Amino acid sequence: MSVKPKVAVIGTGGTITAISSVGPLDMFEYTSTGHMLGADEVIARYPEVGEVAEVIPVRFKAVPSSAVSFPEWKALVLATEKAVADHPDLAGIVILHGTATLEETAYALSLTARVTVPIVVVGAQRPASALSSDAGLNLVNAVRTAACPEARGLGVLVCLNDEIQAAREVTKTSTGRLHTFRSPDFGILGHADGDRISFYRRPLRRVAPGTEFDIRALDALPRVDIAYSYAGSDGAAARAFIAAGAKGIVAAAFAPGMLTPAEFAVLKEAVGAGIVVALATRVGSGRAFASSKLREAGLIAADNLNPQKARILLALALTETRDPARIREMFATY
Repeated sequence: MSVKPKVAVIGTGGTITAISSVGPLDMFEYTSTGHMLGADEVIARYPEVGEVAEVIPVRFKAVPSSAVSFPEWKALVLATEKAVADHPDLAGIVILHGTATLEETAYALSLTARVTVPIVVVGAQRPASALSSDAGLNLVNAVRTAACPEARGLGVLVCLNDEIQAAREVTKTSTGRLHTFRSPDFGILGHADGDRISFYRRPLRRVAPGTEFDIRALDALPRVDIAYSYAGSDGAAARAFIAAGAKGIVAAAFAPGMLTPAEFAVLKEAVGAGIVVALATRVGSGRAFASSKLREAGLIAADNLNPQKARILLALALTETRDPARIREMFATY
């Protein structure tokens, strides 16, 4: 008899764990009227997951993903280390997560985790209590992916809707559709099909555990804010961020990397005041191109990272250095 792989499932809450107090047709009100299950309760609700692995539930505080940030990322890094220490034969780790900030948690962990086993972050678009919920199959496929030997070395993965995606590249693109998580520039890494897990490409950018960022030693991340460009912007948001003590600002600029004259003036002043400014774009695909004018003003292009992920990398970069040349290299590396 073959031995099933051992997979730890850490539950942080989110739609995948949500039970509505309204009923199976509720697809939205559960966020304010329902409750969230712990990892052990989710596994009990979907016993089929036991057919593909020996699942070890790990309790974690259940919170909506809109409430997740640095403290939870640090706690998850430590929780994954503990899971591996407690179970040296662990094949992989699955993290249940709400979809609102799922891509940010996945990318933060892909830069800071210290375990060598695969980490797969999974969520759902419909609550566990809903008619035709995607929670159960997403969970099973995430466990299968985490247990797959080919998943090692790919960084943190995201698995929903039968698709496996890289944490760096994936983003949420729809409020309600099941096919919400997509990787606009390069596409999926593989599929979680009924017969097997299939991978078709590997990310080339540097991923955990082979990174220089040690979140375990930090009490907080430096403040980094996002200034969104729009027609007529006078830079008031960037000024407010500077006044609030921002150490870095990500400009969610017009494509392919343009700012209003007023925004440019404020961000140039910010650089002069010692604040690091990274240039991303608001369009969700393609590299940000910094013109010679922007480069001379000290702005750093964020490659093809979307603004919310550029913010995470810049914050982590600032824990290591304030040297613009090194930070530029980090954006080219991660």
